[in-house]
Amino acid sequence: MTSASSIYPSGAAAQLKTWGDFAVNGPDQPPRSIFLICEHASCRFEEPWEQQLADSELHSSHAASDPGALGLSLELGSRLNTLGWYVELIHAPLSRLVYDLNRSPDSPDACRAQSELYSIPFNQQLSSAEVVRRVEQVYVPFHNFVQRRLARNLAMGAPPVIITVHSFSPVWYGEPRSLEFGVIHDALPELASRIVENSTPLGLVTALNEPYSAADSVTHTLKLHAIPYGLENAMLEVRNDLLATAEGQKRIASGLADIIVKSVTNAI
Repeated sequence: MTSASSIYPSGAAAQLKTWGDFAVNGPDQPPRSIFLICEHASCRFEEPWEQQLADSELHSSHAASDPGALGLSLELGSRLNTLGWYVELIHAPLSRLVYDLNRSPDSPDACRAQSELYSIPFNQQLSSAEVVRRVEQVYVPFHNFVQRRLARNLAMGAPPVIITVHSFSPVWYGEPRSLEFGVIHDALPELASRIVENSTPLGLVTALNEPYSAADSVTHTLKLHAIPYGLENAMLEVRNDLLATAEGQKRIASGLADIIVKSVTNAI
C-alpha cells in the first residue's frame, strides 16, 4: 500500500492500493476499472488531535471510523480483480472526527462536535480559522488525490465505476437496526438500484437509500467525483457487526463482488 504526498501531519493525503495492471503506455484496450473509496476507513489520530482524545472508547468506536469498512474494501478489491477488473482503493488515513471526507466544507457535520452519544472534545466551538485549516490539510489533499487518479483513468479512456464503502452500527440512539445492507444513490440511481435488485444471494436484509439517503448529505464523494462525469456509482452500507471478523468481511465481499459485476455488466 502506497501513500500520496500531502500536507497531512504524517505526509499522507490518502492511502492507495491497486489490483491489476494499468500502464500508461500499455495495450490500446484499457481494462475495465472500479474505484473503491473508503472515506471513513481509519480511527487514527495525530497531534494535535491525539492529545485531546482521552476517551479510549470514543477512539475505537463507530464514531471515529466505520468498523470493518476497510477490511471489506480490501477483500472486495481482491475479489473484483479476480473477476477481471482493474481496481483502485483510495482510503482515508485519519479519523473522520478530524474531518469527515464525505462532507462538503460548508457542512456542519464536517467537523462534528457530537456523534450520536459521544461528545468530541477537540471539535467544541471550533473557530472558522481552525475549520479552514482542516479543510486545507485534510479535505482538499484527499479529494485532489482522488481527482488525479480519476483524471488518469479518464484520459486513458477507462472511465471507472465509483463505489464508496461504509459500515453502520447495529444500534442507533438505542434503537436496534434490522437492516443489514443498504445501497444509496444520488442523481444517477441506476447502478444502486440494480445492486439492490441483484442482492438476493447475499441473504441480507437489504434496502435502497437506507439507513441514509442523499437527503442526509451522505453522497458528497459521489457528487464530487462520479456525477459530473456521468460515471456509474453507488454507496454501500453494511451493518458493522457483520464485518467484525476477517471471515465475515471475506464472505460479504465475495458475494458483493459478484453482484457488483453483474449489476455493472447489465448496463453495458
